[in-house]
Amino acid sequence: MHKDPFYKSLGYAISGIIQCIQKERNIKIHLVFMFLVIICGFLFRLSITEWLVCILLFGLVISLELVNTAIEAVVDLCTQEYHPLAKIAKDTAAGAVLISAIASVVIGLIIFVPKILSLVSL
Repeated sequence: MHKDPFYKSLGYAISGIIQCIQKERNIKIHLVFMFLVIICGFLFRLSITEWLVCILLFGLVISLELVNTAIEAVVDLCTQEYHPLAKIAKDTAAGAVLISAIASVVIGLIIFVPKILSLVSL
């Protein structure tokens, strides 16, 4: 079987990301929060370790949102009718995104709240 060159595979992946951003509300919300965290990270001068944790969490949440979108598209392709297994697939994928987002918020609070409190107590 012939495989496309790497640059074409990269183009397909970028196209998938762009399509997801254009069509899915939730990834736009995640990206807005990611941008806000990046701004706060510069303002509060995060350490290298804190940046690494944030970048890892950005990748986790955005990746799971992309996988969730892919699962929803495949399920919709397979059936337009209600099916309990389709619901499980969609709900479970959405749950994975939710868990990663909640974990990211908790970790973000652990990183940023002490910095905010030290700024306020000046």
